[in-house]
This record gives sequence, structure tokens and C-alpha cells, in this order.
Amino acid sequence: MNPLRILPFLLLSVLLTGCEQNVTAAKTDSPAPAFTLERLDGPAVHFPEQYRGQVVAIRFWADWCPYCHAEMQALEPVYRQYRDRGLAILAVNVLQPLETVRPFVQGLDISYEVLLDPQGAVTRDYRVMGLPMTFIVDRQGVIRARIVGESTPEVFERAIATLL
Repeated sequence: MNPLRILPFLLLSVLLTGCEQNVTAAKTDSPAPAFTLERLDGPAVHFPEQYRGQVVAIRFWADWCPYCHAEMQALEPVYRQYRDRGLAILAVNVLQPLETVRPFVQGLDISYEVLLDPQGAVTRDYRVMGLPMTFIVDRQGVIRARIVGESTPEVFERAIATLL
């Protein structure tokens, strides 16, 4: 394997590993950590305040992730099918500048929210150790599922179906 291909994964691990022992890890059946992040386009998002009563998929991604591009596009039809029933997707970009994120997202043709986590604070709070990673949060703000790695539309739909 080309050592340069694993460099982004190693860098992510180093940047996200911290000395913070007091942060509660995001675990299934526990409240989702609150956060405020800037949108790619528009005002900041305040989670969970702005999403009370909705099922929220919080997806962590980066443009160098070999699975993120296809997955983000594949989940768009599921989002369009269920958004009127209360589904929200928050696609949190991990540690990348706006100049990198914007052109990547423009080529995806997605309609769900893209958020920026340039310092990795929210990524650390959720204890994300690989990309992509998705947390499914119920209408009461409790994490009900976690999808590690690339998700198919079928897996994603099964994770949200009982919550909608």
C-alpha cells in the first residue's frame, strides 16, 4: 500500500486524540453532545436546539476520505424521501478549510446541511476515529445508532426507519 494514502488517516488520528478526559463520549442510548458549527452557506447551526423533534443523522466526513463522496450522494435520495417526516442530515466536515470544502460539495448535488468543524472540536466530542462515521439521533436528542464506515442507502434507511 502506498504510504501516502494512509497519511490522512494517521493525521486524523493524531489530531483527534487529545488529553481531554472530561469529555463524555458519544455513545448509543446517551444524549448527543451539543454543538454550534458554521454552515457552509448560511448562519451557524445550534444542535440540538434547532432540531428538537427531528431525527438527525450527524455525518462526519472529509474530501480525502475514499468513501465519503459516493456515500454523500447515495444518501441524498433517502434524505429527500424522509425530510418531510422529520429527517435532518448534518454533514460535518472534519478539519478542512472552506476553500477545500466548497468545491467538493458543489460537485455533489446534495440538499442537506454541510457544517464546518475546522478545529475538530465536535469531531473529538463525538469520538470519531475514522471517516465516514454517522450518528443517528432520535427526536428526543438521544443517540440511537452509529454507523462506522461507508453506509449504503439501505443500511441508512434501516437505521432511521423506526425513529421516523
